[in-house]
This record gives sequence, structure tokens and C-alpha cells, in this order.
Amino acid sequence: MTVFTPYPAIDVRDGRVVRLRQGDYSNETRYPSEPLALAQDYARAGADWLHLVDLDAARAGGYTLTQLLANIKQHTALRVQTGGGIRSDDEIQRLFDAGADRVVVGSLAVRDPDRVAIWLRRFGVERIVIALDTRCDSGGIWRLPINGWTENSGIELDSLLDRHAQAGIRHLLCTDIHRDGMLGGPNVDLYARLARDWPQLAVQASGGVHQLSDIGALREAGCAGVVLGKALLDGLMDLNDVVRAC
Repeated sequence: MTVFTPYPAIDVRDGRVVRLRQGDYSNETRYPSEPLALAQDYARAGADWLHLVDLDAARAGGYTLTQLLANIKQHTALRVQTGGGIRSDDEIQRLFDAGADRVVVGSLAVRDPDRVAIWLRRFGVERIVIALDTRCDSGGIWRLPINGWTENSGIELDSLLDRHAQAGIRHLLCTDIHRDGMLGGPNVDLYARLARDWPQLAVQASGGVHQLSDIGALREAGCAGVVLGKALLDGLMDLNDVVRAC
């Protein structure tokens, strides 16, 4: 059976666990859990991986969660993929030195794919995740906002994916922004198309998942994993059940 991985997500802003609605920084929900304590809870529930996001850096650059990352690695057995505002080789190396298992590259993967291709060669395709967060425009074209979804790059998802695929990417995290934080179900059609057209990619789905049947649908669509945020934080899904289902 193909391995399907759940990635419980911890998004951090101003040191607190938060969730944004459709990527809107003015529309956030704060949660009482401390990030490290929440990571420990997820580890006890059976998670193997954690998805850790620096929301402050995603908009302004300059990753700020290095100490939190190190603490999570010290106090849990979780493997961690993490990102937010990654701009340079040195930042990536610092994250690996702090214990990151994979580094997630978002806006720069849109603006400067040539640099990402260099990182794939330097650090290895298993250690870099390309995060392409996308919106469907009025003409039915999937486009890629950047800088915490605050700026429209105008670049098309498909054309950029072709370019990254040629460079050898393995891990793709794709978020349908319209579904993010809405708990209305994932865009299964989008992920099925990605898995079909780029079968060499291990696709992680993100956005809208709120029940176990969503996970089954994404697995059937060909995804390799799913990022779970608000559904876990709001108690709509139990991570123990998710781990057993996966």
C-alpha cells in the first residue's frame, strides 16, 4: 500500500499558534496552545511529521522560529518540514542545522526558480519542499500569489510546475487558497490533476480538509499526504483517528 502521510500543521505568528482565513492576515484565529506543547501533543497522537510555518516571515522574510524548531526536535521524535520567508542558502542551512528534515520554499520558488534548482542540487530533492499556493482566476487559470498571499505574481501554476519538474523537484505542497481555513472540503479535482500530470511528484494537499472522508478522497486522487490545520485545532478531527486511517 502506498504510504500516505498526515502533516499536522502549526502556524506561528507573534509567537502564538494561529490560523488565517484564506491567507488573510487581518482575519486570524488565535489558539491557547503553546507551539511546543502542541507539537508534543501531535507526537503523542502518533504523528511522524510536523508542518511548521513562520507566518511573520512568510510576509516579511527572515525566518524567526529556529529556536522553536530546535526545541521541537529536542523534545519530540517528530520529523519537521518548515518554512516561511526563506530567501538564502544560509537560511536553509541554519534550518537544517537546527534539525529541520525538509525546508519549505514558497514565494522564492515562484520568483526565482533557478535558485531553487541550485538548492535542489546542493541539498537534495528529498530535503526541499516547493510550496505553491494558488487561486483560480475568473478565466479558470490557476495563478500564484506570493509574500503571504498578499501580492499577485501573475505566474501560472502549470507553467511553473513544468519548470520545477524539469529541475527534479520531488515534494510539492499545494494549497487552494479559496479553501484554506474554510473547512468546506479539499479541491480533490485539483490534486487529482496534479498527481496525473506530474506523477513524479509527491503531492501534499492543503486547504479545506475537515473529515476523514476527505483524507480518503485525497489518497484516492493520488496525493502522498495532507496538511491538517484548523480541523485539528477546532476539534473537528482527532489526530489519533487520522493516523490510524492513514
